[in-house]
Amino acid sequence: MARNIGSRYTAHQILGRGSAGTVWLGEGPDGPVAIKLLREDLASDQELVGRFVQERTALLGLDHPHVVAVRDLVVDGNDLALVMELVRGTDLRTRLDRERRLAPEAAVAVVADVADGLAAAHAAGVVHRDVKPENILLDMEGPIGPGGSHPALLTDFGVAKLIDTPRRTKATKIIGTPDYLAPEIVEGLPPRAAVDIYALATVLYELLAGFTPFGGGHPGAVLRRHVTETVVPLPGIPDELWQLLVQCLAKAPASRLRASELAARLREQLPQLAGIPSLEVDEPDSGATEEERSYGDADVPQASAGEQPRRRGAVSLVPGAAPDSNRDTHTSMRVPAPDELAGGARGTARAPRAAGQRRPGSARHKAEAVRKRRITLGVTAVLLVAVLGVGGWLATSSDGAEPDPAGTTRSVSPVP
Repeated sequence: MARNIGSRYTAHQILGRGSAGTVWLGEGPDGPVAIKLLREDLASDQELVGRFVQERTALLGLDHPHVVAVRDLVVDGNDLALVMELVRGTDLRTRLDRERRLAPEAAVAVVADVADGLAAAHAAGVVHRDVKPENILLDMEGPIGPGGSHPALLTDFGVAKLIDTPRRTKATKIIGTPDYLAPEIVEGLPPRAAVDIYALATVLYELLAGFTPFGGGHPGAVLRRHVTETVVPLPGIPDELWQLLVQCLAKAPASRLRASELAARLREQLPQLAGIPSLEVDEPDSGATEEERSYGDADVPQASAGEQPRRRGAVSLVPGAAPDSNRDTHTSMRVPAPDELAGGARGTARAPRAAGQRRPGSARHKAEAVRKRRITLGVTAVLLVAVLGVGGWLATSSDGAEPDPAGTTRSVSPVP
């Protein structure tokens, strides 16, 4: 059903939903556009509307081939919307869901494009704050690049900052997506450009491995790993690329490369990556301990009995919002206390397993464990019954019978 957005735009068809709003395919004076319509309760927040208007100049000024351009910002009654360039393609998460991982050449080409876009944004003083595969679009109508990759564009600039208002998130809260949050965000420091580099390096790791370096389990446990664990090597990629990843995943923001440096260094490595196949590694065990499950925000929704478990980190961006899409990957969590972050010595993240190696937390492993426990309990029960039977027979023999010289047993009556 079509609806008017302000006086210049018409929204025709829903393209996707998220906790902050809905993306529509729309039409404007210059042709097709994508319209991100924020939720009505957000539009009624006057503080957020004011921040929205303040960000207008910065967002409209972002013009780069690898950034989804914001064409207009609409404030009209209950409508609060970002009108954006329409990219005909898909997002990187959808491709990962289909292929699980990319060949190194294609992965590096995609991330280099995004780094170029971030360099332009950072030069304009804009920090994205929510770099992740969901916010990276692949232009299927663009030219084919190295490794068969399509041009990548970064979208959703400004959304995290708009939502992160004092009324909605106190100083003790974190806005972001757990798997991609830089350690300084977890520790409560203000977001700078380096947080985007850390998140983009996490995306590159995920494109190569098929999983993020610190993800898995309760979101609170994920946050803790960002601060206390170091990333483990991925077998099968050139050492130079690995060292670049490690530098951009450094705990200290100052140790990371700038976006322009990262883009240049990645493109330098493309020739030596040609022909290298996708890595063959499996995700390490991601089961959370009792300590990890108790760490984090009690408001984070958990899967109920009989419900399919949500993809890790899949909790709402806006506190109190019910997730309505598998694209809901933001979270609002409390900032961990220093003693919690220091609860364990710094260590190395769980190592990836060789392809085909059974994971301790896998369904098959759990089924085998249950079967073995049942066999053990069955054998124990049989032995216990046998022992009790022999014990009862001995007790009966000693209390009411004694053997005669012929070897038979005769009853012994008590002497009156």
